[in-house]
Amino acid sequence: MTEMTPVTDTNAIDAKKPVLPDAQTVTSVKHWTDRLFSFRVTRPASMRFRSGEFVMIGLMGEPHPTTGKVKPLLRAYSIASPSWGEELEFYSIKVQDGPLTSRLQHIKEGDKIILRPKPVGTLVHDALLPGKRIWFFATGTGFAPFASLLREPQTYEDYDEVVITHTCREVGELKYGADLIESLKTDALLNEVIGEGFWKKIKYYPTTTREQSPKMGRITDLMRSGEAFSDLGVPPLCPETDRAMICGNLAFNLELKEMFEEYGLEEGANSDPRHYVVEKAFLD
Repeated sequence: MTEMTPVTDTNAIDAKKPVLPDAQTVTSVKHWTDRLFSFRVTRPASMRFRSGEFVMIGLMGEPHPTTGKVKPLLRAYSIASPSWGEELEFYSIKVQDGPLTSRLQHIKEGDKIILRPKPVGTLVHDALLPGKRIWFFATGTGFAPFASLLREPQTYEDYDEVVITHTCREVGELKYGADLIESLKTDALLNEVIGEGFWKKIKYYPTTTREQSPKMGRITDLMRSGEAFSDLGVPPLCPETDRAMICGNLAFNLELKEMFEEYGLEEGANSDPRHYVVEKAFLD
């Protein structure tokens, strides 16, 4: 399949297409693997969001073959930057024949994308009851909302321990999350605002399912065997102390939900805070 060129103001005008609605400018792009990349864009001055929420972003689609009309091609993307960030960060897969990511992966600094500034989502602190320990469960690019929450002061104000598990197929796919967590140690602003050494509350548990790594296996299997809890030095989840958020592929989400119910945890929502929440809009 022939790759399509990124949509920018210039080629949009040249093709006599309408100017991008809700346009924001790409400020940086980083390719982590041949399947994963992250990018930052300008943040609308009036935009407010809670760490963990998502927005619709995209590009203009191709003209309709009959009418010639052009419609926005949008997908839900978790915001990886924290609520106080000056820019908006996103973490994405590359699908070579995907309607959007086949083109989005080619964006570069200075290009424009569409961003609908109406954030929503369930992976927010408001949807959980108070607890001692917060668990973030992610597969693949499902790490994105937790990249936001790991830089959110409320996370460390509300919980004594923060456990982040990240399961990917290959070691390289863990690098985005590993680098971000490592950067927290030397982030002067966060250490000043949250408290020196706040990052010591984090227990990071990366695993791979295909490529050899220090810890192999699906997180659900490692939890069932008790190995994950032993490695982390924490007891299995219970409703009295533990709260959890899930962001991964559909099968992963459903499997963890079933496990949580066995632990006695109840699913919460913005209007009804409980023990755990799942990001239904995200499919890895």
